[in-house]
Amino acid sequence: KTIREKEAREREARSSNGHLFTSLTVSSTTLCSSCNRSITAKEALSCPACNVTIHNRCRDSLASCAKMKQRQQKLSMVRNSSALQNVTLRTKTPMMKERPSSAIYPSDSLRQSLLGSRRVRSGLSLAKSVSTNNIAGGNEDSSGLKRILSQSTESLNFRNRTLSMESLTDDAGEWWWSPLLEELQEEGSCVQADSWSLAVEPDFLQKLHKDLIKQQDVIYELIQTEFHHVRTLRIMEGVYRRGMQEEVMLEAGVVHTIFPCLDQLLELHSSFLSELLNRRKEGLVEGSSTNFVIRSIGDLLLKQFSGQSADDMKKLYSEFCSRHPKAVKLYKEVLTRDRRLQQFIRRVCRGPLLRRHGVQECILLVTQRITKYPVLIKRILDNTKGDIEEEAQSLSQALQLLKDLISSVDHEVLELDRTRRLQEIQARLDPRAQAEVQGGGAFRGGELLRRRLLHEGTLLWKLQGSRMKDVQVLLMSDILVFLQEKDQKFTFASLDKSPVVSLNNLIVRDIANQERGMYLISASTPPEMFELHAASKDDRRTWMTRIQQAALSCPSRDEFPLIETEDKALLRRLRGTAPSTAYTASPPTFSMQILPLYTEEKVFA
Repeated sequence: KTIREKEAREREARSSNGHLFTSLTVSSTTLCSSCNRSITAKEALSCPACNVTIHNRCRDSLASCAKMKQRQQKLSMVRNSSALQNVTLRTKTPMMKERPSSAIYPSDSLRQSLLGSRRVRSGLSLAKSVSTNNIAGGNEDSSGLKRILSQSTESLNFRNRTLSMESLTDDAGEWWWSPLLEELQEEGSCVQADSWSLAVEPDFLQKLHKDLIKQQDVIYELIQTEFHHVRTLRIMEGVYRRGMQEEVMLEAGVVHTIFPCLDQLLELHSSFLSELLNRRKEGLVEGSSTNFVIRSIGDLLLKQFSGQSADDMKKLYSEFCSRHPKAVKLYKEVLTRDRRLQQFIRRVCRGPLLRRHGVQECILLVTQRITKYPVLIKRILDNTKGDIEEEAQSLSQALQLLKDLISSVDHEVLELDRTRRLQEIQARLDPRAQAEVQGGGAFRGGELLRRRLLHEGTLLWKLQGSRMKDVQVLLMSDILVFLQEKDQKFTFASLDKSPVVSLNNLIVRDIANQERGMYLISASTPPEMFELHAASKDDRRTWMTRIQQAALSCPSRDEFPLIETEDKALLRRLRGTAPSTAYTASPPTFSMQILPLYTEEKVFA
């Protein structure tokens, strides 16, 4: 009995959402069907019914087993058919009176109020037919049998009615996003064609020059992709965010982390799209709703990518792109543990449009949008005739402004990503770890956060003799720090010299006949020399360049002490000699670079 109970508990633990999971051996390249990450042999589970392979921790986030659903539906149909046959075998005697249908089923008016315009399921009609034709009263000898049949039929009727109401509730929730999708489809009717050449009438197209056709095709693509971007933002705001707030009831902070600065982005791009569509409307040929030519668009692009609009784009995209990893990570975590969110996402993704626009896909598309503009504007400029000098000049200026904007966003996000990485390293540093530095004093982990991280990587430190030691090297704004990693923790490297080296008076030289080696020569008192080896020639070149640049801009020790207590730092700031922000780390608000463009937005059109 104990063994059977144990086996039953194990089977129950291995079942989820209709899946019957079993353990199996997998290769290192096997990916989880739920989170799309690699699976190890210890945590691999497989459902033989639908052939999915997932992590043990991901089983609750997996959709219901399709094969098991089909089996259950077939079994339910067989059972209902058998129950119907058993009931209809009884024949009605003249002494038996028909029982009114209202005794076991609500009136037609109530049924209509419950189901509305939805179809009435066949199971409900079946239950009504059974009750009115085969259940009678008036015979005392058969009263017990009648009561049993009545209860059985009422139970069948209640079960079917419950299933119908569950379906009704499941479908009724769509009302609050269906109008949005219909509105988006209606608004996008003017950009449904794949290109401008297909959007206008053939007779109108034949009258135009080839260069003008190419230019209009690219302008049309700009408007079309801008509409797709606004559509993505509106889906994020009107479907996912609203659903998470009102239906799933997630905390406001969680929703904001998943969708940062969404309202501001939507307002910014909706305004830009409105101006583009107005320019299209102005270009319509008289008497036509489809034939149009946009003669100039450079002024709109200049307005969008300069001044206050450019500042807003820089701020919003820096924030959104940097928070992308944290947003996706949090969404996956909540999706794994919250069944209400799982059910909501399954319902939302039934439609073809929302199936292509999942939460993660939408977030990724937003991070990529700003990198699409330069390609489109460059193509418009290339297809603009030279005699339209003013338009070509506006396009050229807009293109340069956009490149500067993207560069600024990229730089800011990269800097703050390094700050986040430095915080991660400091958090993993052994709190008891400290390093002795030249001139006396103990350098502790808290000193790292006073500085900026400029570069990070692994190098080989040559010890006495020919032995090499792996070290994690941090190039900071004024020092080099050598760490060792063990058991997911960092400590200051145990070397024959100090693991903290000042960049003041530091000279970098390559080693003759060794394409991966370099010397670091410190002109301190006493002078020291360090021999390091990189993984490749290019890696050595990168390290040497970065170290030389950092040494040239390194602050003096009077301006920025190597070690400083909180009291001394406060006193120095009060005296007005606080170090420049070029040397201190900014508060971490962003965490990654803009992702490279590798997914065409037309895939989601």
